[in-house]
Amino acid sequence: MVESLGLHTVCRGAKCPNMFECYSQGTATFLIMGHVCTRNCAFCNIAPGLPEILDADEPGRVAKAAVSLGLRHVVITSVTRDDLPDGGAGHFAATVRVVREAYGDEPPSIEVLIPDFRGSRPALQTVLDAAPEIINHNVETPPSHYARIRPQADYAQSLELLRRVRQAGGVPKSGLMVGLGETDDEVRRVLADLAGAGCRIATVGQYMRPSRNHPSVERYVHPDVFEQYAVWGREAGLEYVFSAPLVRSSYNAGRVFEELGRKG
Repeated sequence: MVESLGLHTVCRGAKCPNMFECYSQGTATFLIMGHVCTRNCAFCNIAPGLPEILDADEPGRVAKAAVSLGLRHVVITSVTRDDLPDGGAGHFAATVRVVREAYGDEPPSIEVLIPDFRGSRPALQTVLDAAPEIINHNVETPPSHYARIRPQADYAQSLELLRRVRQAGGVPKSGLMVGLGETDDEVRRVLADLAGAGCRIATVGQYMRPSRNHPSVERYVHPDVFEQYAVWGREAGLEYVFSAPLVRSSYNAGRVFEELGRKG
């Protein structure tokens, strides 16, 4: 169905280990604005290069797919589009609005996983104005590893984006992966930084090498250590910390939103 509508999912693009579990439950994370990214993060399986022109009909196709699947929590992410003046913020906002309109009187909750928009306040405001229920932006790795793993991004800029989301009354979410050379103490400091930025939800998962062209896994973190990460995150002030080897940004996203709703 996704292919017939000319859509992409990050599930397949990123070779997510939970893809078949989520697909069997009728859930997916839509990848908008093409399948070519203007950045070249070392860990990512999505191809870097020059993206195509934005498809104005894509928001409508995402909405059609969401309705067909009967999704109650729709997760939308994108490649990074540094080639666009607003980084694709307007396309995000349009997709959120069209999905809501397609559902009529019973719209779903919507979560977006956005790039940093190069720190642009107007671009972030465009997404905030569309009022998705959760705004996710991943820091991915501790700051000392950015030059090697995420060279075109800025850790402080990512934290500031999350801080602005919280100040605007939104629900900020973030995540990181481990196994790329970081220490447990660095992970603890990142979780504290996320809490300090007002983040409410965090995910921590094991990095898995998509191909031999990607960085090697430097360690496989024991499940008990993942449980310790969750304890540290909650102690720092994060409301929800999902930390386990196969956890990914959008894993159980709908369930998390339901739990937030029950807490008010």
